[in-house]
Amino acid sequence: MSGPIAWFARNHIAANLLLGAIVMAGLVSLPSMSQKSFPDLDFNLITVSVLYLGAAPEEVEEGVCIRVEEALEGIQGVEKISSSAIEGVCSVSVELLESADASKALGDVKNRVDAIDTFPRETEKPVITLVTTERSVMDIAVTGPTDEHELKAIGQLVRDEIAALRGVTQVQLANARPYEISIEISEVSLRRYGLTFQQVANAIRAASLDLPGGSIKTEGGEILLRTKGQAYWGPEFEQLVILTAADGTRVYLRDLAEVVDGFEDTEQKLWFDGRPAALIRVARTADQDVLDISNAVKDYIDSSVDHLPEGVELTVWNDGSVFLRERLDTLFDSARQGFLLVLILLALFLRPRLSFWVSVGVPVAFMGAIFLASLLGMSIDGISTFGFILVLGILVDDAVVVGERVYSMQYRSGIAQTDENLLTAAIDGTRQVSVPVIFGVLTTATAFVPVMLGPGSIGQIQSVIATIVLCCLAFSLIESQLILPSHLGHKSVSSAGGEVGLMLIPLFGIILWEVSWSGRSYLALAIATLGVFMAWHLHGGYERFAAGLIDRQQHFSDGLENLIQQKFRRLVTKATEARYVTVAAALAVFITTIGAISGGHMPFSFFPSIPADAVMARLTMPLGTSATVTEDIIDSIRSVGEELGAELNAMHPEAPPVTHVLAALGGQPVSNAGGGIFAGGTSPTGGHLAEVTMQLIPGDQREISTLEIAQQWREAVGVVPDVVELSFNSSSFSVGAEIDMQLEGSDMDELRVVATKMRERLADYPGVVDIGDSFRAGKREIKLEILPAGEALGLTLGMLAIQVRQSFYGEEVQRIQRGRDDVKVMLRYTASERRTLGALDQMRIRTLDGSEVPFATVARATLARGFSAIKRIDGRRVVNVTADVDRTVITANEILAKFGAGPVQEIMRDHPRVSVSLEGAQREQSETFSSLLPMFILALFIIYALLAIPLRSYGQPLIIMSVIPFAFVGAVCGHIIMKALGLLDSMAIMSIQGIVAASGVVVNSSLVLVHAVNHRRADGMSVNEAVVEATVSRCRPILLTSLTTFAGLTPLLLNQSVQAGVLIPMATSVAWGVMLATVVTLLVVPAGYLILDDAGARSSSG
Repeated sequence: MSGPIAWFARNHIAANLLLGAIVMAGLVSLPSMSQKSFPDLDFNLITVSVLYLGAAPEEVEEGVCIRVEEALEGIQGVEKISSSAIEGVCSVSVELLESADASKALGDVKNRVDAIDTFPRETEKPVITLVTTERSVMDIAVTGPTDEHELKAIGQLVRDEIAALRGVTQVQLANARPYEISIEISEVSLRRYGLTFQQVANAIRAASLDLPGGSIKTEGGEILLRTKGQAYWGPEFEQLVILTAADGTRVYLRDLAEVVDGFEDTEQKLWFDGRPAALIRVARTADQDVLDISNAVKDYIDSSVDHLPEGVELTVWNDGSVFLRERLDTLFDSARQGFLLVLILLALFLRPRLSFWVSVGVPVAFMGAIFLASLLGMSIDGISTFGFILVLGILVDDAVVVGERVYSMQYRSGIAQTDENLLTAAIDGTRQVSVPVIFGVLTTATAFVPVMLGPGSIGQIQSVIATIVLCCLAFSLIESQLILPSHLGHKSVSSAGGEVGLMLIPLFGIILWEVSWSGRSYLALAIATLGVFMAWHLHGGYERFAAGLIDRQQHFSDGLENLIQQKFRRLVTKATEARYVTVAAALAVFITTIGAISGGHMPFSFFPSIPADAVMARLTMPLGTSATVTEDIIDSIRSVGEELGAELNAMHPEAPPVTHVLAALGGQPVSNAGGGIFAGGTSPTGGHLAEVTMQLIPGDQREISTLEIAQQWREAVGVVPDVVELSFNSSSFSVGAEIDMQLEGSDMDELRVVATKMRERLADYPGVVDIGDSFRAGKREIKLEILPAGEALGLTLGMLAIQVRQSFYGEEVQRIQRGRDDVKVMLRYTASERRTLGALDQMRIRTLDGSEVPFATVARATLARGFSAIKRIDGRRVVNVTADVDRTVITANEILAKFGAGPVQEIMRDHPRVSVSLEGAQREQSETFSSLLPMFILALFIIYALLAIPLRSYGQPLIIMSVIPFAFVGAVCGHIIMKALGLLDSMAIMSIQGIVAASGVVVNSSLVLVHAVNHRRADGMSVNEAVVEATVSRCRPILLTSLTTFAGLTPLLLNQSVQAGVLIPMATSVAWGVMLATVVTLLVVPAGYLILDDAGARSSSG
């Protein structure tokens, strides 16, 4: 005998070296893989942000957004250009095609934007970035001082010290107002000294500067000349000379203006557990390890009490390392428990020695996959770990088929138990099933290809899972074909005790791992166990125990074999005799399942609803609302939240659910930090926005759910008048609103009317909540207009706008670097003059000849209200209508099916200039399905080809693939069961991906069965006898492979942590799909095989 199987089987040293090389490669590669909460995703999104401070949204749109959009037209690889104009900021998002070269597109965008020379003079330099995954590690709340200057100074000190830590590279002080020096001058002072606004600005620039003056070369050396007069602090600016009279009298800046060395005039405040706070954000680069950074920062916090001022406290908030540890611990627990169940099943079905060597394939495949994953630059995270769990039960399939066949030839064929006979049986048995095993692995791998090549963010997540699965399958095939036969062909143990010991060692190790004992307890237990075992072994007790255990296993195995040979044989015989009824019944089950889905008995949502370990209350007031009003409301919401937290902690003293409460005014930093997995763009700020976040302990440690806490908080707060939005969000992995309809048009007033109609019609549907739209009335605006008298004086609208902007918003006279801070020096009217409309009428306008005239004589101010934000898509204005749904009542897909068929069409008929499309999760869902379907069809064709080649038949692959629809049936039934148990609320996109993946797994057993039938027919059996005998003989390995797949995923299916929630739908589809397809394989496939043979016979006779 020759070939790689025989060579490795006879050369067990080579087989063991190959095994050792794979394991060593994995162990060596493991430390080089970084640990992350989530894999880094490529959003194929470029953002362009341009500050135009002080400008209204319409000015931003006209002056910046439209010019950027026009410049970016025609760039290769761009799918869509969207922009958002809010007060003072233009944000343009460039979505790229999946196939686009992001680096090249980024360069093209930079070149096009840098070439724009028509921006208003007051705009800042554009910031152009390629959007990447949020890489936050943790936040640190700094509390103690109540003075804003002192709090920020300590925050900066802590930031700098953390940034200096080894391995920490990205640290920023978040939600803190930037420093600013505001020079405030009154109109009265300007008139008193006969100065203009521009003259004062020029005088400041001339007096505050550092200027090199070259050098003087002397005999003694070179001496540099330098003018050093730059002011950096408020008192230094006060000493600047603005005017010198003829008599030498000097007028200092302090004589005509007030210098305020403070902060920019924005409303940003933060409270942590009721105290003013600064927030420090620690992030990582793509290749940095979350746990390493977290440990370094926590060590610093522990030691900071020695040198920070008394009363200063540093508290870790939103610790990503805890989330990572919990996620990895959860998934590792599921993996260990699943492997334990697989070991127990193998031990029940197979002899201990065979079970051990079959199970060895799992860690070998894992180590090989880790080696390949490290070469591919992958990380250890929650998604890649799930890939290992998903494939855990599948990995033993090929080894079970090989091992069971070898076992049958070694111990049930009646051969003499010599070393040569055992080795020959191992080689022959492996070869007999090598074709179905190899092609079975290929079909499984093929089914994961559509999962790997899906579009968007979901596609990238699935790609990580599929890559891990494919790597594991590759090494599992190597192990089952080259390593396993060598181990099965040689007796590694000769006694019952040694054989049982092979299984007890991994079982005992896993059980010990599951018990949460200290290292000392482990050591004590290990020593005690070893002592008991030695005494037991010396007295022969262990051998008797092992022999008895093998007898019991053999008794179970024989009982199962008798059950298969008797009852199952009769069942298969009846199913094949009534083959047309059997197939018809199976079709009826499939049709019934389709009907159940169509009837809404199993709802579908694009992404599963997963409770978070936090509750966020988001407050949005009408734009222009005073920050004082917003602060009063958010303070009330915070107080109610803190009182609720105290009550809940008192009710659950053993596991207090609420840990901290963070409140923010002027923005929504927590909910906008990640932005969801489809996010992009600029987070809004302003005195009308606020947020309170209640942090909770992990869900599996709480006695009360996140949803209940959110509901109690919502009820305790009650109705708040005059709010635009007050929502209490308790979901993790947000993809935005469940319903997101985008209206496009050119007339904002018409878009507002259509949006209002849609909101009103959506409110008629039960279960639809939090209905809103993106249209917001803006602040009141004063629009300027030149009067004829002004035109006669040569005054232009541009001259008027510049002078008004200088006076009220201010003119940036300098920008200085003060430490790490970039500080603007602004010249503007006094605060009292900027807060009254009368100041505008009293303002003096300078004409071309230098004369001053009252504003009212040359211009008119009209009070109006503009827009708070203007969104544009591909050059057209848009408004988004959004809503969420109560999934216990209805799903988003059901709502959209009903709403789109009636109300939307009616509204659109009345407004033909407005178009509507689905965005957000619905758009991602549509793109995913449109990509998945053709890829799945292609995968089915490849699977068909892979089956037709070894079988040399066009018809038999169709019989094998007939089990694929029943993977869908099993997945649906599994979701219904999980929903009844309260473990799932609906199917999701990952459920569909799981069905696609299960399609490749379920054909393996059918392929093994059909291959066995053909083998027996080649030996001379009749077709009916061959079908029955092959089905009976293959029942054990088919049943075992399905049970191991289900067992490997069972711990994950029962895990209700946040970390597992996003993965359970896919696991449900694979586990239950494979289980039901097993029944079809054992009953329907034999019937279908005979129907195909009947058709062939009729064709031949005809």
